[in-house]
Order: sequence, then C-alpha cells, then structure tokens
Amino acid sequence: MNAILNYLVHLALAALLLVVFFKAYTWLTPYDEVKLIRQGNHAAALSLGGAMLGFSMTIASSILHTNNWQQFLAWAVGAMVVQALGYAVTTHCLKMAQDQIEADNSAFGGLLGTISLSIGGINAACIS
Repeated sequence: MNAILNYLVHLALAALLLVVFFKAYTWLTPYDEVKLIRQGNHAAALSLGGAMLGFSMTIASSILHTNNWQQFLAWAVGAMVVQALGYAVTTHCLKMAQDQIEADNSAFGGLLGTISLSIGGINAACIS
C-alpha cells in the first residue's frame, strides 16, 4: 500500500476508534460525562480526559508496532477492552466513583484519569 494511502487508512481508523471508545466509555460509566463537563465539572473532565489519553497511547503503539491496518485494528480493539476492564475494576475497588465525580471532586477525577493513563501506558508498552 502506498505511504499516503497507508497514512490515511491508519488515521481514519484511529479517529473512528477514538469515537467508538468515547461512546463505549461514556456508556459504561453510570453518569453523563458530557453533561457534567458542560456544567463545568472538572472531575468528569479529568476522568474522561485521562481515559481518552490512555487509550490514545495504545492506538499510537498499535500503529507503530504492527505491519498492517488489520493487525492495528485488532490490537486497538483489544486495548479498548483492557481500558474498559481497568475502569470497571478501578471503580469497583474505589467505590463511590459516581458520587465523587458528580460532586465534582477533582482529586477523585484526577485519580481516575491518572489510573486510566497508567493502564494505557502499560497497555501500549505491552503491544510493542
């Protein structure tokens, strides 16, 4: 595949995967991040932002370490599952995530975001 077409395919797939992850993640959480963020809730922004950045790291690693778009897509979908499982386990262990995010506890939102970044970084490294 020529370089420009390869670039465009990977870019389009990465953008689509980010949208799918955003939709899946906001569906998975028990609160409406977009609504909370529109209301100025920093905790929701930190948590969602960390999740998006963490998943983006796995997308970048997948692009970098695979030979074609099919392998990239497979690794990225697997990484999406790992990121979602990480959220589920984290919120189960920490309890009261919904209350803390809805109450705009920025420290808690920052913690969730940082955990998501950590999971994404480890996940990205494992892909290599």
